[in-house]
Amino acid sequence: MEKFDLTVLGGGPGGYVAAIRAAQLGKKVALVEKKLPLGGTCLNVGCIPSKVLLESSDLYHKAEKEFSKHGITVTGASMSIEQLMARKNKVVKELTDGIMILVKKGNIHLMSGFGRIKAKGLVEVTGDGGIETVESQNILIAVGSEPVELPFLPFDGEKIVNSTDALSFDKVPGSMIVIGAGAIGLELGSVWKRLGSKVTFVEILPRVAPFADSQASKMLERALIAQGLEFKLETKVVSGEKTDSGVVLTVQDKSAGESKLEAEKVLVAVGRRPATRKQGLEEVGIQLDEKGRIKVDENFETTVPSVYAIGDCVEGAMLAHKASEEGVACVEKMAGLSSHVNYNAIPNVVYTEPELAQVGITDEEAKAKGVAVKTGKSYFKGNGRAKSLMAEDGFVKVVADAETDKLLGLHIVGPRASEMIHEGALCIEFEGTAEDMGIMCHAHPTLSESLKEAALAVHKKAIHG
Repeated sequence: MEKFDLTVLGGGPGGYVAAIRAAQLGKKVALVEKKLPLGGTCLNVGCIPSKVLLESSDLYHKAEKEFSKHGITVTGASMSIEQLMARKNKVVKELTDGIMILVKKGNIHLMSGFGRIKAKGLVEVTGDGGIETVESQNILIAVGSEPVELPFLPFDGEKIVNSTDALSFDKVPGSMIVIGAGAIGLELGSVWKRLGSKVTFVEILPRVAPFADSQASKMLERALIAQGLEFKLETKVVSGEKTDSGVVLTVQDKSAGESKLEAEKVLVAVGRRPATRKQGLEEVGIQLDEKGRIKVDENFETTVPSVYAIGDCVEGAMLAHKASEEGVACVEKMAGLSSHVNYNAIPNVVYTEPELAQVGITDEEAKAKGVAVKTGKSYFKGNGRAKSLMAEDGFVKVVADAETDKLLGLHIVGPRASEMIHEGALCIEFEGTAEDMGIMCHAHPTLSESLKEAALAVHKKAIHG
């Protein structure tokens, strides 16, 4: 029986990053992945392929709707779904191949199969070649998450689909209903709307991107409605029935009135759950909470000594970059190093157009905690770079502690918000203030000048606001 210092279950952005870092620290590492290639949901059927589709569909939309405003004449523009999907697959393969190179470079022992903890220090891997058992000083569970299925709308991969299915349609559906207006639903709904589908969202909560700042959420909703997306908020799906042409849903709105919605496809995007149900964790003493998440302490150690867990299968936001940070911190702590994850400084992004990005807390959350805050805003309509890009929808909002001026949150709706949000993350990480952000010189003309203006606005010093 082969022995390892660390065996990692799951080759997603939490697991493979943890394995590489452990190898850098001189550990003998085994990495178990049930479904190759490496990269997990994020690289194979999540973050990366969805961004490829978003970028390509955005270019097509701009060619049809916006190029003429730049003086560019485009006639007969068309989109090849076959080529679109081929490019998506090419990007995914290049990135997953790159991970394989990193794993080989780190002399990490890769095992293809389903990993299961049989006892403390023992992992059983069931693969095509049979069952293999390895001994490990430490075990790290990084098995990720899976889409939530509605009991009355089971996925069939054709008419009732999950996010994975919606990344690989072979043609543009004539119509699509998206259940859930969170990040995944908004992004995939945007893709297929740009390509010609009639897209309607059904959301049980009163706003889109419910996790976000309320003003940012409303701004994003208005921008998406202007693009032709339809929203039925505070509306619950009661039942669904497949027909020859698609699916008919019965929905109930906030006034308790029932109505019917019909579409060729229904994308269920109501969230994800930890993929812990088949791991047999409780059989070896690993405790789960009521949501199926693995309970861990401040060192990511479970209720079984020397068994750790990170990523989507523990408490916290289900974000690839959060899993990676936890993976690094976890193995560094195992090695006796000082390491941490600042959860207040983890950005969250919706890659629609405009994008929505945030880090830290909202002013509503601060007030709920009894923390007095000051806020400052700057709208992209007054930003020269945004005007040159013809991307003026949105704003920047800075939330600072009223007493100390410490930056508590940064919220952006607008062009390239995903790239700008890290200025706020850095400021929060190093306990900077709104004044720090406001006095920093920003290049002109840039979108980032709006961050400076919003920070200055906290103290009523904005020049262009």
